[in-house]
Amino acid sequence: MTSLPPLIDRLLPFLAWRRQWSAASLRGDLIAGVTVALMLIPQSLAYAQLASLPPHVGLYAALLPAVVAALFGSCAQLSTGPVALTSILTGASLLPFADPASPAFLTLAILLALLSGLIQLALGALRAGWLLNLLSRPVMTGFINAAALIIGLSQLPALLGVVMPQSTHFLVDFWTALGALDTAHPLSAAFGAGSLLALLLLKRFAPGSPAVLIVVACATATSAAVGYGSRGGAVVGAIPAGLPVLGVPEFDWNAAVALIPTAFVIALVSFMEATSSAKLISGKSGQDWDQNQELIGQGVAKIAAAISGALPVSASFSRSALNYVSGARSGLSSLIAAACVLVTLLYLTPLLWHLPKPVLAAIILHVITGLIDLRALARAWQAGRDDGLASTLTFIATLVFAPNIQNGVVAGLLLSLALMLYREMRPRTALLGLHPDGTYRDLARFGLEHPDPAIVILRFDSPLTFVTAAAFERAVLAAAATHAGLRTVLISAAGINTIDATGLHTLSLLIERLRGTNTNLAFCGLKKQVIDVMQKTGLWLRLGKHADYRTEHQALEALREDAAAVTPER
Repeated sequence: MTSLPPLIDRLLPFLAWRRQWSAASLRGDLIAGVTVALMLIPQSLAYAQLASLPPHVGLYAALLPAVVAALFGSCAQLSTGPVALTSILTGASLLPFADPASPAFLTLAILLALLSGLIQLALGALRAGWLLNLLSRPVMTGFINAAALIIGLSQLPALLGVVMPQSTHFLVDFWTALGALDTAHPLSAAFGAGSLLALLLLKRFAPGSPAVLIVVACATATSAAVGYGSRGGAVVGAIPAGLPVLGVPEFDWNAAVALIPTAFVIALVSFMEATSSAKLISGKSGQDWDQNQELIGQGVAKIAAAISGALPVSASFSRSALNYVSGARSGLSSLIAAACVLVTLLYLTPLLWHLPKPVLAAIILHVITGLIDLRALARAWQAGRDDGLASTLTFIATLVFAPNIQNGVVAGLLLSLALMLYREMRPRTALLGLHPDGTYRDLARFGLEHPDPAIVILRFDSPLTFVTAAAFERAVLAAAATHAGLRTVLISAAGINTIDATGLHTLSLLIERLRGTNTNLAFCGLKKQVIDVMQKTGLWLRLGKHADYRTEHQALEALREDAAAVTPER
């Protein structure tokens, strides 16, 4: 079979599926698609509730977006649709703008899907996926743990049949709900707690079973039998049958400007979730995936969600893992799962009328238990103080700012970038001496002597840029003042892999300043890209032969010979 041109293969990755198909793989895709659908359909209803949206919006998000993501994404086993983190971000971020019971709330959710999709699509098309790497793992860890905790707390009142107020202060709302536990609806609490217990038991004793579907089916049948809805219980109720009406979303410039920060956070967080799944699956399957192409796939999926009147979507970690272990080898499995959602929308929605909403809360609580990993916060502190600070601040800020949890990500992102810049402004430097093993190493750490009374060796482990130039100048001047009789400061420059205009200017000033004290500035181990810049700007000629040494040993021998024959230049 002839291969596709590389550009076509990249832009239309689904055309490569045929190369992966065989009787066994098609059977695996079929089984995986049905298996994922059994989890996807109940989760879609639950995540719509988490976003404070009508249940059918979750089903819409599991239909066309799942198909589009499979067609244009690069990792065939990703299962795209509504997920917990994106749903809580959507619902929480829209509370300051509209009442969840109003049509405007859904309109804003659709606009948010469009904006976040356009951001991801633009980043992917521009091959700028590297920008999303700004969100460090400690920040993501702090956010996920705090968001999972908020999700869990937000669903506890619904699990027990308690009405929880919704304002701009989540912790206050939760405390108010705790004070109203005496108003809990006993039958709702029984459905909620019983469903959660059943999910946990099925996971423990029947891990391969469609636990969510079993619980939903049993709870719905029981609800209908006992008349749960007529006895004051909250049920899903009527779900519009049929397909979503496709159309261009309403675009309000004022609302769009207000939602851009949240849209960017959703684009960032949802893609980090997709990336985690893609890396795990590609590592097991051996199939390559492309970060920028996946951005395009996830971006057009969000745009498809907006066109079909749904909330922002993302790749689900749990469903993607289930998709892979169930035998999925191409995106056909996602198309089959979407077909099951289609059948549900067309024919099965009346069966969901009696589904108790506390059961949906139980499903959400069961899912988020896998997201909470407080030990990861401790591991961040073990890795370093800066990582620990970034992770902890993100965790605390996410809780404090809730329901505007996107502010927690922004706070963590800004802190991690500030700490990184602070670290870069304080690069590691060391004076070197000759170690018994024949290498030049940190003389303070190993108790070594300076290699020569007239020469000091300074190692600089950083690029020489506007960020580090001041630190480099301080280090050189401190080295030049190490002891009397010093004639040369030799820079061990293997760690200098780039230099900018500020670095060049600093070097120029140092050359003149040191020459005023009969001291030379020399370099060894300079990289070619740094030498090229020095030659273009004329600095190389000013340094002369003192910049062309390759090793500390070669430099010392040459400098000693020069010192014996020539007086240092004034």
